[in-house]
Amino acid sequence: SPQKYRRKYKKVINVSLLTLFYFLLGLHVLGPTDPLTVRLGGSLMLPCSTETLIPLEELEVEWMRTDSESLVHLFQDGEIRPESQNQAYSGRASFFTEEIKHGNFSLLLTNITTEDAGVYNCSVHRQDESAQTSVQIKEIERLTVTGGHVISAKADEAVTLNCSVDSHIPPEEMEEVSWKKVDQDILVLMFQDGEVKTESVHGSYMGRVEFFSLDEISKGNFSLRLKDLRTEDKGLYMCEVLSGEFSANATVEVQQLGFSSMHIGVLFLCTLAFVFPVFLSYHARTYLIKKGK
Repeated sequence: SPQKYRRKYKKVINVSLLTLFYFLLGLHVLGPTDPLTVRLGGSLMLPCSTETLIPLEELEVEWMRTDSESLVHLFQDGEIRPESQNQAYSGRASFFTEEIKHGNFSLLLTNITTEDAGVYNCSVHRQDESAQTSVQIKEIERLTVTGGHVISAKADEAVTLNCSVDSHIPPEEMEEVSWKKVDQDILVLMFQDGEVKTESVHGSYMGRVEFFSLDEISKGNFSLRLKDLRTEDKGLYMCEVLSGEFSANATVEVQQLGFSSMHIGVLFLCTLAFVFPVFLSYHARTYLIKKGK
């Protein structure tokens, strides 16, 4: 029907105009409009493509870090060139091989590290023409807690249970950071909603536990100071961090609680107080016996 042919003719005109637009514009590379976010250890696709198809023998695609000028990946002379990659990206950055001939030069970056945050340039070259697009990895979502160790201490001493938090979430905005005595399921101390919850302290730890200063907390230092150590304090402690869908923890073991130097001194004096009279009594008795003879 005439209407059917009009629609078909209109479609052909639209396609032709689009092709003409890209021809007049020259080589045009498409990329994302917004910065990208990814989790630590995860994978991320860095988009880069062209609307026009380029013969592989005429094509060169170069992915480069703008801050360090590290070569992330290269397609040249019809081949992928992994030997040209910076060592930091070897085995982690790859093209979608079968998609290159279709104008898709996107890069897959795996095993994301905190060092991967930054701006990446995808440069496409065709004979005398070049164009590029930039992709920014703005934020590496992460939550790691370190500090696990073993403490050997004596009664009445003060010890530090280490807990250091590294995250894209500011420490003061963490939902909850808690210290618990695992074997007894006791809440020792808690940081919540930007403040230390001293009312959360278990009775047996009242007045004996504290975080460091707020300045230290702002640096991610949630170490616990435990004073006037008691024999019953021996055991496993956990520093647990919760924020949204993120959670992580580290454990510290307090063991080998022995006598402090003060205790040893008191014990020595007590022993001396007992032994000395016995010693004097023995010598006095021996002296009297000898004198009686």
